[in-house]
Amino acid sequence: MDFFNIFIGDTTWTFILEILVRCFLMFIIIISFLRLSGKRGVRQLSLFELAIILCLGSAAGDPMFTKDLPISHAFVVFIVILFLYRLVTWAMVKHKKIEDLLEGRALCVVKDGLLVYKDFQKQSYSHDEFFSEMRQQNVEHLGQVRTALLESDGILSLLYYEDEEVKWGLPLFPDAYCKADVLKINTFYSCMKCGETKILNTLDQECSRCKHHSWAKSLKTRRLG
Repeated sequence: MDFFNIFIGDTTWTFILEILVRCFLMFIIIISFLRLSGKRGVRQLSLFELAIILCLGSAAGDPMFTKDLPISHAFVVFIVILFLYRLVTWAMVKHKKIEDLLEGRALCVVKDGLLVYKDFQKQSYSHDEFFSEMRQQNVEHLGQVRTALLESDGILSLLYYEDEEVKWGLPLFPDAYCKADVLKINTFYSCMKCGETKILNTLDQECSRCKHHSWAKSLKTRRLG
């Protein structure tokens, strides 16, 4: 196997220098596009905007190493896409339906310390991913959360109960989020699927909200931090 031909082939040092120049110029064009789009970071990109960035990948990548493709072609593509982006953004401001179609809506996933499980199931979020997001915001159990919204850009927004208003709720950390095997009298338990919290008669009792049968011992600790 000829590794020289695999990695170098008939490439000349002159063309390698040209690739360096092309990459530098395309990098400047990409950064300029992102700045002109008005976005400060990737975390602020919606699905619509992320799709545009991905579509520009070919336009940005090919001129970096394709000798017969001038950078002016990519520049024209970027100008057209920027114009269309501005046009669609204006349309979304004027028409709410267009905005909802392209960017989606914020979805309420926790209300009054309980999972809005029917809406939660519409997302590709698993319980583990959702709980991980909440743990990173110092949430120990759902009883600390008044409302949680899953924004259209994937960020989780939380409103908390005041310390004196914290309720019994479903634990979110793995050591506490486990099925109870001993029923204790006058003790609150939370449904492991939807967070419904109550005092049980039996551990196999059916949840009145989601018809689930697994329960974890509830927590009522206050938030730290």
